[in-house]
Amino acid sequence: MPSQPETNRRRAIQVAAVVGAGLALSGLPVSATADPNVRYRGYSAEDRAKPYAKYMAAHTAPVLASVAAAYHCGPTPSEQIPEFSALPSDLSPHGVAAVETGYGHTASGAIWVAVHTEMQGVTAAMWDWWFAWHTVESARYKLWHPDAHLYCGIARDRSADHISDRDKYIGNITYVDEYIGPKLQQLAIAFTDPLAHGFDVPDQHTIILGRVGSIVAPVDLGWLAHQVRPIPGGCEMRSRFYLNLHGLHQPDLFRAAQAIERGPAVDPRDLVLDVELARELLLHCGQEMNHLAGFLPRLYHEFAR
Repeated sequence: MPSQPETNRRRAIQVAAVVGAGLALSGLPVSATADPNVRYRGYSAEDRAKPYAKYMAAHTAPVLASVAAAYHCGPTPSEQIPEFSALPSDLSPHGVAAVETGYGHTASGAIWVAVHTEMQGVTAAMWDWWFAWHTVESARYKLWHPDAHLYCGIARDRSADHISDRDKYIGNITYVDEYIGPKLQQLAIAFTDPLAHGFDVPDQHTIILGRVGSIVAPVDLGWLAHQVRPIPGGCEMRSRFYLNLHGLHQPDLFRAAQAIERGPAVDPRDLVLDVELARELLLHCGQEMNHLAGFLPRLYHEFAR
């Protein structure tokens, strides 16, 4: 039986060959880690021995009032939601969208989520550092959302490389297990250069752009984008998710079930992308971004090298 690192390496090669090229995951053979001991809620005794243990909260902080209001309201009307092709202009360095926090679907049928989070004392550089730093240990990933995050792995650990924080995660792939509402999602996120996709990213700004796929079923899920731009006293994050861009919201459940080979296997029906999942994703994003923003400046100044 291959060791844990070797299993992860094989999975990275398999997924990188497809996701890294920006292609759909359909037909990709997945042999994922099956050890359930590396995926668990909360923190272990070993985790609490980490030098950043003081940032390990028992629960995620409450969401901002704007997120709570959007969660309890109905979906945003489709006519107020831009299509995916308009994302570079929607996340321009200046301007405000018609709806900054909401969920629904575009006129073409794509699932859409938008979340706006103001963050006092936080900068774009801190978020670039975070995306480079947290991916190499699951305990770091759990800092972000202790109630929902279970596991994080990285295709290529570049943490010791003498390159920029952005270069450590752009062109790389993270593998995450997290709950979106009651449903376990096991995802591969391939981060790509926003400049290559037509985004304008001035100094003191950043855009984290990633293509999202399932690593337990032959399904390509969509895209995420987090724009961070400065405001007085800190920054604002404008998050966008576009899912089911190609009508993949009803996966072949038989093929999905065959593809699930790992420990905490998801129910293939959890891969159905609908407006209710969008609603839960809005809440999840609002929780994790607001929670991390509360201590990211202190974490950054203590551990950024």
